[in-house]
Amino acid sequence: MKRIVCAAVLAGGVFSLASTGLAQTAAPAPPAGPPLTPTGTAPPLQQSAGDGTMLLTVFLRHDQSKNLKEINETIAKNGYFDQFPPPGVEVVSWYVVMGIGQIVTLKLPPEKLREVNVVLENTVWGPYRTDFYPTYDYKQLAEQQKQMMRARPR
Repeated sequence: MKRIVCAAVLAGGVFSLASTGLAQTAAPAPPAGPPLTPTGTAPPLQQSAGDGTMLLTVFLRHDQSKNLKEINETIAKNGYFDQFPPPGVEVVSWYVVMGIGQIVTLKLPPEKLREVNVVLENTVWGPYRTDFYPTYDYKQLAEQQKQMMRARPR
């Protein structure tokens, strides 16, 4: 009973943040001047190139009780190689991470999000567990922040 009450209280807090306007619902406009200040505040988020797309990082965590041949046979039988990525979805990066599996970053219009999810549910569940993370490019801002922090008076 305590767990249910705690979960309800936590959920209520999340919903109250959203309803009071404290939750961020849209990415801020890109900064006009230097995006970083040495005040310790987070730099503003970088939007996509204005093309109406989003980035999504997908972790495909392999089932280590299966060998590579078994995994590939199962996903091939399920149509993975024919269906992923769906049309209109661009692969930005695709890495194998030893001990985890594969990490794929996709660029897609938001209306393709459900299609990506369904293709992966239908083709890789079993041999892989999936995790999805909305993603944004932070490299340029991180480099700028590093330069500013190194140049600040100590």
